[in-house]
Amino acid sequence: MIGLIQRVAGASVTVGNKTVGQIDKGILLLLGIEKEDGSNEVEKLARKVMNYRIFADEQGKMNLSLLDVGAKLLVVSQFTLVAQTDKGNRPGFSLGASPEHGERIYNQFVQHVREQYGHCETGIFGADMQVALVNDGPVTFQFKV
Repeated sequence: MIGLIQRVAGASVTVGNKTVGQIDKGILLLLGIEKEDGSNEVEKLARKVMNYRIFADEQGKMNLSLLDVGAKLLVVSQFTLVAQTDKGNRPGFSLGASPEHGERIYNQFVQHVREQYGHCETGIFGADMQVALVNDGPVTFQFKV
């Protein structure tokens, strides 16, 4: 499982002409799911994202988490994060989850976050989405669990 997080001043996901997910200050998580991912990876990545200290404290240092500052999370599936790009000029997706497995794990991740940490916004798994964001910093980190 690969997660790319961006600290944002705001972000939204649109499908067609309809906004399906939107946050103000918070984290945009682009989530890539691999073949072998399961509950263990869901719990580990959720804990990491929710507790990662990327928000400024009173001294301006990145010392506070999403939970500490009461910010929001927007989760968007992004299959291309699992691409193998080390050879040639075309990405390989042999490590990526099947659409069925990917959707099941994506939904499990979102449900876990909601149960353990509260509300989160989402895109629509497998949809052609337009993601708009204002990266705050910019601050971007990648996790592989």
